[in-house]
Amino acid sequence: MNKKIRKYFVVSFLSILLLMSTFSFPAQTKANFDTNAYNSILLDAETGKILYQKNIDVLLPIASMSKMMSEYLVLEAINTGKIRWDQTVPISTEVAAVSHNTSLSNVHLRIDEQYTVKELYESVAIYSANGATMALAELISGSYGQFVKLMNDKAAELGMGLEGQDFRFINSTGLPNKYVPESMRYGGTSEIDENTMTARATATLAYQLIKNYPEVLDTASIPRKVFKEGTSDQIRMDNWNWMLPELVYGFQYTDGLKTGFTNAAGYCFTGTAIKDGQRVITVVMKTESPQQRFDETKRLMDYGFNNFSKQQLIPSGFQLEGFETLPVSKGKEREVAISTAEPLSVMMRNGEEDLYSLELLLDESLFDEEGKLIAPIEKGQVVGTMVVNYNGDINHEFIVSEAQFTEMVEVVLNETVEKAGWFSLTMRAIGGFFSGIWSSVANGVKGIFS
Repeated sequence: MNKKIRKYFVVSFLSILLLMSTFSFPAQTKANFDTNAYNSILLDAETGKILYQKNIDVLLPIASMSKMMSEYLVLEAINTGKIRWDQTVPISTEVAAVSHNTSLSNVHLRIDEQYTVKELYESVAIYSANGATMALAELISGSYGQFVKLMNDKAAELGMGLEGQDFRFINSTGLPNKYVPESMRYGGTSEIDENTMTARATATLAYQLIKNYPEVLDTASIPRKVFKEGTSDQIRMDNWNWMLPELVYGFQYTDGLKTGFTNAAGYCFTGTAIKDGQRVITVVMKTESPQQRFDETKRLMDYGFNNFSKQQLIPSGFQLEGFETLPVSKGKEREVAISTAEPLSVMMRNGEEDLYSLELLLDESLFDEEGKLIAPIEKGQVVGTMVVNYNGDINHEFIVSEAQFTEMVEVVLNETVEKAGWFSLTMRAIGGFFSGIWSSVANGVKGIFS
């Protein structure tokens, strides 16, 4: 959607109830829903509309949920041709040492063995392998410090907020920094530092990751796989996302995304699920156990699926009553029909369809001082937008500002109007002149007999 719509002026605001016969919602009482997570968020994955929020701007450690950013940068490098899936990844002595730490989630890496980008990426997405995450970071950026800088730069680019206020990456894994070899530590950080993000920033990262690289879910949804099968280093990688349908807290609609745990972060989880074509994204942070993070995630997902649905408010070709046409200046026709170019659907709470109204915004640059379109004008030309306004008591935000454009649709001209010739314009002017005289005379006569 063209951002110039912000410059459009309000022509009308209709406080009409859009309770159409196509809607068949049962009457519902608003649930006093809450989660037991310290902070949490639920959003519609298609539009980025926030459906529930709790303490979402509190900065907290995020543990291995950090790896979503590492995955984003790997997929970006693949898609731009910077690296290839079959490319081999060198393993430094420092990375190998981290990968041999059995107290961490790892696959065993050797400096004299060959590993492809695909193998290491799968170990990150499925098993949260820390050494593998570090090896990919060095491959992409040449040095570990440069990759961490890239993480912070990309976070700002993706609309995750301000570094230090909404997010801060100090390593590629989310581990406490004491596990990162001192020679590799990001400048100005100490061993007690950890990656931090707000729930809002975390959800923004997940939203951008799924939107820009939906293939991330092809790997994130794998319940288990064997790394280096048939070798002495083989290890069965069970996905830490135990909400995948085949695993212990299986939820049939879940297909991602990333868990995390450190003592400071507690048990956290960024989840996503799709049901009947509706995808949601959830984040829960600082829960007390693996079960609680999955229980609270399921409650959020159920709340989203059971209480919200996407409904079409207006069809393509919709004409707002009272504004079916616009006047035209110096055209062969004196008015032209307008309508919406596409249908407009909105993610809404069930039972609240009567709280939505329409606002027509027109591009003032296309009109003269009398408020008429200036001919010639072409069929299909965009003259404004139809905006949906919510008049309820919920503060509906969007995870990124650009997403607000999902709740508006372009209004276009239904036909071409050519500019009138000089003769027609002259006759109109003459007609207008005598019409003015007749009105003056009529008013004068009326005054005599009044």
